[in-house]
Amino acid sequence: MHLTLIGIGTGNPDHLTRQAMRAMQSAGLILLPRKGESKADLADLRRAILADVAPKTPIAEFDLPVRDEGIADYTTRVNAWHDAIAKVWAQTIAQHSTDDIALLVWGDPALYDSTLRIAARLNPAPEISVIPAVTSITAMTAAHAIALNDIGAPFTVTTGRQLREGGFPAGVNTAVVMLDGETSFTTLPPEGITIYWTAYAGMENEISLSGPLADTAPKIIAARAAARAAHGWIMDIYLLRRV
Repeated sequence: MHLTLIGIGTGNPDHLTRQAMRAMQSAGLILLPRKGESKADLADLRRAILADVAPKTPIAEFDLPVRDEGIADYTTRVNAWHDAIAKVWAQTIAQHSTDDIALLVWGDPALYDSTLRIAARLNPAPEISVIPAVTSITAMTAAHAIALNDIGAPFTVTTGRQLREGGFPAGVNTAVVMLDGETSFTTLPPEGITIYWTAYAGMENEISLSGPLADTAPKIIAARAAARAAHGWIMDIYLLRRV
């Protein structure tokens, strides 16, 4: 079996590469996950992209397993979830005769995404191709018209959980924070930190706020809550910079 993981970026169809479009059009089957009613528009967006770019490519939809939050250890919890997803993939693929399978991956398959790790669980192991995409990081920096790094300076890409547990990453003045559902920037001493925050990066309903962390944090919390209530889900990312 050949499995192609197609990065579709932040959900903006204009961000699709020609390589991604060709891969959608040539696939024998595209797997499409459903993540429940509250995130139905994510599946709808994938359907809309496929209807526009690859209307003749067959689609197989499946319900994405829910992560068991009752498992205390984070790594064990995630591994069990990935095992369940791989099992559903295999069951869905087995219902079709093609061995040329593709998946549309939100964002880029190489950046804080587990699709490659899930694919490695399939047995027999497939041949894997990866189509890169515009990332939420570049969409966020574009939204704010800022550079990701200072001249010759390093930066760190991390998660909300790591920020809560370890504070501002050591050795850098710039940190990009992903996968943060708990507004972890509120756990930091705000003095001397500027935040650049974007939700729905690259999409029609994109929201961006920036400024000193002390002043901007309450605005972000309010905007985030309102957006989540309006859409039923939210994807956001932010950059913290010591000044």
